[in-house]
Amino acid sequence: MELNEAVIESRLMYAGRIISVRHDTVRLPDGTESTRDVVAHPGAVCIVPVLDDHILMVRQYRLPAERPLLELPAGTRHADELPEVCAARELEEETGYSAGNLQLLGSYFVAPGYSSELIYAYVATELTPCDAEADFDERLQLERISIGESCRMAVMGELQDAKSISSILMAAARLGWNYEL
Repeated sequence: MELNEAVIESRLMYAGRIISVRHDTVRLPDGTESTRDVVAHPGAVCIVPVLDDHILMVRQYRLPAERPLLELPAGTRHADELPEVCAARELEEETGYSAGNLQLLGSYFVAPGYSSELIYAYVATELTPCDAEADFDERLQLERISIGESCRMAVMGELQDAKSISSILMAAARLGWNYEL
């Protein structure tokens, strides 16, 4: 069965600093027309920084969630920025560490029902301290969580950030981390 939809009209509804919102009219495979609202996003990265037997995470206030969340370092890609360059930059800005080794775990869409945001997940190892500063509008608290505890928190629903949950579990499966519930 054919599943592709063809955009026949697209109207820009909002253009912001990071996202834009479109209202698209599409033609379905059977010829029927429908509409889709799309949040266009340039994409992002999420990094699992491994230091000894711990993962570096950041706690920061998230306005849409109305509370601080414990998350992996992450960030939005600049225009035409390669994901691995963005990952190295965000790791340094948010943790104060640079990676001697940065390995791609995979990529995933955040919410493909309405958003184009694609996140590339990396594991960072061979970390060394560096001189980098967070973005001017970010207030981050760096935390070291044991690998086992971070995996347990992801599985048990104690982390509420989807990119962190997904990336931790991808790293655990790829790297063979053992953890107890």
